[in-house]
Amino acid sequence: MTDRAAPPDPVTEFVDLPSGVRLHTRRWPGEKRAFILLHGLSSNCATWERVAQRLAAAGHAVVAVDQRGHGLSDKPDGGYDFATVSADLAALIRQLQLDRPVVAGQSWGGNVVLEFAARCPGMAHGLVFVEGGFLDLQSRSQNGADEGWAETAKRLRPPDMDGARKANLEARIRAAHPEWSEWGVDATLRNFEWLPDGTVRRWLPVDKHMRILRALWEQRPPELYPRIAEPTLICPADDGNLEWLAVKRGQVAAAEQGLARARVHWFCNTPHDIHVARPRALADLMLAFQETGPSLTLET
Repeated sequence: MTDRAAPPDPVTEFVDLPSGVRLHTRRWPGEKRAFILLHGLSSNCATWERVAQRLAAAGHAVVAVDQRGHGLSDKPDGGYDFATVSADLAALIRQLQLDRPVVAGQSWGGNVVLEFAARCPGMAHGLVFVEGGFLDLQSRSQNGADEGWAETAKRLRPPDMDGARKANLEARIRAAHPEWSEWGVDATLRNFEWLPDGTVRRWLPVDKHMRILRALWEQRPPELYPRIAEPTLICPADDGNLEWLAVKRGQVAAAEQGLARARVHWFCNTPHDIHVARPRALADLMLAFQETGPSLTLET
């Protein structure tokens, strides 16, 4: 896709939902169909910035949102189950008067999009699962045996980063992703609150992270696929982790088979954060998808 004019400037806005929860959003104006972008677990809306800019430069309205408990949004004590978080998304769409947007989510955000589509049929024009939406934590092993919660919790519990030096965290991100731009590093650092003494604190505390993780473990995507009628673009990443890739391919295949109108595009040699690592390629794919839906021909 050719380069486009500079995108319009975004507006930072806090949206009060009927539930009383206030969500932080970044919004780009546009005359064409809206996109709404959801981040992953313990992430933030800034990670979608480069994708949003390219969508907006093509004339689309775009909304990137910090989900409850994350970033600058409210952090209530409860409501981290899929029913509540997907209701937040539906309420945000209604509050902003978006007419059947394309709804995209990365990692856990993709599974939020899946739950939303199952509970609110017809509310979206299309769905985009970016390294998520197909995540089935119980069905992780290659031999088909389900993984128990205790094993999952031990394996995926995040480290307690509160009190870490921001400079040290930045160095770790750069070392893990030497190819990332300055923007990508900064956006990832914004998963944390930056404190005046030079340390960081999680926007989403570990206990709430684990509650969301438990909800993700309890969700069984194959049971939801038959309830989804919207065209769905599935974007998994091949990051070279062969053991996880074998499991992921099975989960992606289950999603492609279970969804009525799905297409898959693999991002090769790409980390989990596709929207940070390859925002231009992802945005262009999303633009083509919203125009053609399930008839889009994708290269693997």
